[in-house]
Amino acid sequence: MTIGQTFLGLLEAGPRHGYDLKRSYDERFGQARPLPFGQVYATLSRLLRSGLVEVDAVEPGGGPERKRYAITHAGVTDVARWLSVPEKPDAYLQSVLYTKVVLALLTGRSAADLLDVQRAEHLRMMRELTRRKSADDLAEQLICDHALFHLEADLRWLELTAARLDELAARVKA
Repeated sequence: MTIGQTFLGLLEAGPRHGYDLKRSYDERFGQARPLPFGQVYATLSRLLRSGLVEVDAVEPGGGPERKRYAITHAGVTDVARWLSVPEKPDAYLQSVLYTKVVLALLTGRSAADLLDVQRAEHLRMMRELTRRKSADDLAEQLICDHALFHLEADLRWLELTAARLDELAARVKA
């Protein structure tokens, strides 16, 4: 996710302080990994330099002045363009899991054990995501569904690889 474009989208609802943007971002997109304040203000500085946001107001405070940021016309155009461009699907053609299986075979370690341990970790994560889905928050449910579908695909690959392990071992060692 591009944080800059996300901020622009959030600013379309109206001007906000950096703290408010961070809170809104963290609530909607950053539950697992909240944004550090330094990243928020560095992103806002880049957007300001690029002419995509402007300082709408400066309010004095007990500490540094609080700036309120507003999206510019160029910012609206930028976020509209970003939303209209499809994301490139990641085909995972050279995954870490595949690399580990091949290296286990090349080094005489048990690739079957590696696959079993990985399968158990995937299942653990799927149980955790399924538990999180029980919340009455539709956004959380959709995020968890997305992750679950990817994990299910990984599990299918783990099973297929386990079934073909002897053939893969013969080819890798040849």
